[in-house]
Amino acid sequence: MNISSANAEDRAFVRWMRDASPYMRAHRGQTFVIYLAGEVVADLVFPQIIQDLTLLCGIGVRLVVVHGTRPQLTARLAAAGQANILQGHLRVTDAACLEHAKAAAAAVRFGIEAQYAHATRIRPLGTTPLRIVSGNYVMARPAGVIEGIDLQFTGEIRRIDAVAITSQLQIADIVLISPLGYSPTGETFSLNAMDLATEVAIEIKANKLLLMTGEAPLRDDKGALRRQLTVREARELQRETGHHRQLNNAVRACQFGVGRTHLLNATDGVLLLELFTRDGVGTLISSMPFDQIRPATIEDVGGILDLIEPLEAAGILVKRSREKLETEIDHFMVVLRDGATVACGALYPFLPTATAEIAGIAVEPAYRRHGFGKLLLAALEARAAALDLRTVFVLTTQAAHWFQDQGYARGALETLPGERRALYNFQRNSQVLTKALGADSASIPPLP
Repeated sequence: MNISSANAEDRAFVRWMRDASPYMRAHRGQTFVIYLAGEVVADLVFPQIIQDLTLLCGIGVRLVVVHGTRPQLTARLAAAGQANILQGHLRVTDAACLEHAKAAAAAVRFGIEAQYAHATRIRPLGTTPLRIVSGNYVMARPAGVIEGIDLQFTGEIRRIDAVAITSQLQIADIVLISPLGYSPTGETFSLNAMDLATEVAIEIKANKLLLMTGEAPLRDDKGALRRQLTVREARELQRETGHHRQLNNAVRACQFGVGRTHLLNATDGVLLLELFTRDGVGTLISSMPFDQIRPATIEDVGGILDLIEPLEAAGILVKRSREKLETEIDHFMVVLRDGATVACGALYPFLPTATAEIAGIAVEPAYRRHGFGKLLLAALEARAAALDLRTVFVLTTQAAHWFQDQGYARGALETLPGERRALYNFQRNSQVLTKALGADSASIPPLP
């Protein structure tokens, strides 16, 4: 069957697989720590989440799953007629409560294992079921007295046996950790599961920490999803919004070496959309900016060609061969989103006349409303200003109004440097637009 004759659903699947394949390669062999809040485990969507975690194992991701038990334990205490006392985000755990905590942890753990067994029933014949292991990887001590309240058997993490966890990941698909810790004297302590997941991610040097809860996504003042934050931006948001446990844990994880932390509202398909699409559906927190603008290198040639070739075919840009682009790569700048090239442009200086041509600006269609074109233009202007040039100019057949919106004015062909004027293509009949560089062109604005 020719793909052109396939239905819309088939074509969408093919496009998704092609778009997702770079992420599959990137994630293979990486270690992810997944926190599953107790509310998530109890939700009707949990079987679908397990299926998606199984898919991650299938592409070679090493998974450590830390589960919570808060609603399950609360329900057990209520059924037993026992008080549920909280001190901040920690529960006061007396001896009776500890027994319920153990029972809740065991029930949730066995339930997760059962869901994995169910999820793998459709694996091809001859393949082995997923191997899940648990163990006493967490050493704990009493949390002590906080604001005059003795938390009793509520513990804090003393040590994570990172060597044992990473060793188990070599022979098992998933390491499953319950929110319990043990002391050298044989005592058991109830732990906060999200804090535990964060410390595990730090100690085993995980590539990602994914915090999956039932909480609403982070949004800005206009109601838009906050798709990415640097650690600095997350700290500022903490100061603005007050105590926010997910942000606290995300910042701590990134500060201590975890590559990226994802805050996710646990809905059907959220893991796949977050990990296998460029923009994701949650909030990504990273020590490094998610978007990056920088001078192009020879490795960027392929990404630049992908952007400019459709515009060349439409007659919007002058055609460049790969060989010509490779020789001119030092003139280009690129904007990257999650490692993928989403915009490019070039600056060609004419130093004797203190001017430069800006050319080859292209933005991936999905990002043309994200401000990347303006950002790139400003960066190229800043580059020209750094060379002590006084003006820049563009030649365009279809984007004159956009450049005029950015402060460019129509100019005459005679204003171009002589060597550039000699190359002018009268058949294209491009319009000339110029802009004087001022102090505001000396720096690159922040990424959107």
